[in-house]
Amino acid sequence: MIPVTGPHHGARKAALIFIFVTVLIDVLAFGLIIPVLPKLVEQFVGGDTGTAAHWIGWFGFMFSLIQFVAAPIQGTLSDRYGRRPVILLSCLGLGIDFIFMALASSLPWLFVGRVISAITSASFTTANAYIADITAPDKRAQAFGMIGAAFGLGFILGPVMGGWLGSIDLRWPFWGAAILALCNFAYGWFVLPESLTPEHRAERFDWAHANPLGSLKLLRSFPQVWGLAMVVFLINLAHFVYPNVFVLFAGYRFQWGPWEVGLVLGAVGVCAVIVQAGLVKHAVAAWGERRALLFGLGCGVVGFAIYGWAPTGLLFLVGIPIMAFWGFAMPSAQALVTRQVGPKVQGRVQGALSSLMSLAGITAPHFYTAIFAWAIAPSTPFRQPGAPFWAAGLVLAIALGVAWRFARARPPVEAAVSEAA
Repeated sequence: MIPVTGPHHGARKAALIFIFVTVLIDVLAFGLIIPVLPKLVEQFVGGDTGTAAHWIGWFGFMFSLIQFVAAPIQGTLSDRYGRRPVILLSCLGLGIDFIFMALASSLPWLFVGRVISAITSASFTTANAYIADITAPDKRAQAFGMIGAAFGLGFILGPVMGGWLGSIDLRWPFWGAAILALCNFAYGWFVLPESLTPEHRAERFDWAHANPLGSLKLLRSFPQVWGLAMVVFLINLAHFVYPNVFVLFAGYRFQWGPWEVGLVLGAVGVCAVIVQAGLVKHAVAAWGERRALLFGLGCGVVGFAIYGWAPTGLLFLVGIPIMAFWGFAMPSAQALVTRQVGPKVQGRVQGALSSLMSLAGITAPHFYTAIFAWAIAPSTPFRQPGAPFWAAGLVLAIALGVAWRFARARPPVEAAVSEAA
């Protein structure tokens, strides 16, 4: 049995609450700028939506490329020095960077700020390793569901607040995000406990696994994990359709501004909280992680089909509650992965998974924005701005096939690398 490290019994519940709040505040900060960042880019390029879509693609590409390199380094640092300092440095860096972006006077400076935010965005990766430290294997899907609920709750409040602030001034949400990130640093400094005890830390910082290629090689050393990692990659490749085209799509097709976009994303967050905080644990208990994963992926395929087809904003909203059940997929996949590895490599494995997520982010921006730009171009034979959502649905259909093959709950196995480093 893979041991669980960190706080014991009642302290684990308290630590889970602490990490929930930490993630929630970070998501709130990111959520604040979602409705306004594309609009600010559009403003910098003179209001041309097609040009803005291409620039948003470059923003997303560079953000994910930086994270592809940085995530395994952050994971390896957390294995060696503990989760808490990595999370704290992330929050501090994000707060400073949001101030930088709020003051950006041109598109290149805004781009530089986005690069810096990619370097400092460590808390989500490390939070996953933190969860694995403090929860038993059979409780991890529920715990990851709670973290998913923090994302959902953050996306209820963040985009709504960001849309409201952005309707006054496009810069205000960046200032709000900076305040939240710096408050998160203060919260973590005084409240967040360390989850990885010294005896369970790696003996050294391992550059072989801190680089992205080495981290992917680490995943290959766990045969059962590798197939699940591909599912995680495809889930994230599909999910990246939202940050890359949703705001521009909603404005083009439904004439929604920052306020309307914020409200819709808030509705998405409400449904996500209901599913991930209230239903994931019951679904996993009743069906097991494999069936919950397959069901979630199936709902995602149907939801994206509705999004792509919907000719009106009202019909688009019909897809939101169906899509919410896609929230079963990621916690179930993460729980299956953590069962297979020991505490000394949880940070590196989570860093490797984050590298795969970033690799999806490298691929997705130009993929989805190119589809969107083509679908709305005057020369296109038929204009269908929902085409990127259909592409995302196809990606999830492939993930469903891969999960059917690899998502098998087996006894946890310690690979030799668990005892190395």
